[in-house]
Amino acid sequence: MFSKIASQLHAESNVLYRLRDELRQQGHAVTDLISGNINEQGFLFPQDLLEEILARNLSKCRIYRPDSFGQPAAREAVSAYYRGRGHDIPPECILITPGSSISYWYCFKLLADEGDEILCPCPSYPLFDYIALLSGVKLIPYRLDETKDWSIDIDQLEACVSTRTRALVLISPHNPTGHVATPEEITKLVDVARRHELAIISDEVFSEFLLRQDALPRPGTCGAPLIFTLNGFSKMFALPGIKFGWTAVSGDFEKVRRAMRALELISDTFLPVSEIVQAAAPEIFQLGEEVAKGFAARIRKCWHEADALMHGSRIFAYVKPDGGFYVTLRLQGISEERAAEMVLERNHVLIHPGYFYDMEPDHLVFCFVQKPELLHNAVSALIATLDEMAAGN
Repeated sequence: MFSKIASQLHAESNVLYRLRDELRQQGHAVTDLISGNINEQGFLFPQDLLEEILARNLSKCRIYRPDSFGQPAAREAVSAYYRGRGHDIPPECILITPGSSISYWYCFKLLADEGDEILCPCPSYPLFDYIALLSGVKLIPYRLDETKDWSIDIDQLEACVSTRTRALVLISPHNPTGHVATPEEITKLVDVARRHELAIISDEVFSEFLLRQDALPRPGTCGAPLIFTLNGFSKMFALPGIKFGWTAVSGDFEKVRRAMRALELISDTFLPVSEIVQAAAPEIFQLGEEVAKGFAARIRKCWHEADALMHGSRIFAYVKPDGGFYVTLRLQGISEERAAEMVLERNHVLIHPGYFYDMEPDHLVFCFVQKPELLHNAVSALIATLDEMAAGN
């Protein structure tokens, strides 16, 4: 009755999440130190401003006139966003989507046939496995080198290219390591893509949250044959519920033209983006610019507070992230699974072991974008538990 894919989607919950559920059933409050939903930490687009924007634009949607690529005004707003950052991506090369997950699915279906391969960074976010499964493609991991600040191992990446490789994914800032690809890394990545005729899927959803630099290096300026740049309002304006994202296509003219023709039909099949949200997008970009800057400043402050709490620990080491919301700890002589369970059991704080992201043992991952008191208490409890485990060992 069910497909082979369906049989692979009935994953049982792991030990850590069963323990979390048990604690909640017992009446304990569990601090989720892994969720990237920053709305829960007080990062909210001003509600009154959002209501005004939506109300002003409601009348534009009185008569339903969908556009497969997305409404022209919304695409022009995205194009203007890139122009403001020194990148020329015209509106006709932009596709509006409900978010980056659907953007990935569109790209995978556009670029790869059943069984074809797409290179993806490792460590990786678990969601990609399910998108690849639903797309019928095979993800091939390429390595980020922790000993070199999680930089891309270009030689190993190129060694992964086969006759079935169709594209490579660049996530910068990267989740969960926080690595931001340097101009040198991007130049080498583009060189590999051009020599092997590979598309680049550039995920920039954390692009507004750089912790140690002012501008994000992008592959669009380096002459790659075909680039799909993914982003959206979810992180940028802390508006995950709005469901507004995009895929910006750039590269060789003929490849871009063919990609947009196919994407038009793919998108027209579903027309998944709210017309009201598309109508409101230009004002959200315009009036939300200062909001986004405020979020970025608060996130940098969160990182500095977390860094100060962890600095000098002999129980773990960490590469300071260049962007994003997460930090990855490398444990010294402590089991990551047992550590995650102990921290949850004793302190009621949920963090992730590294194997959730295909990291080599032993690591822990957590989100440092938290309310100040919560961050201080949770990280202090985490360190105390790890100290105790190390002493026991």
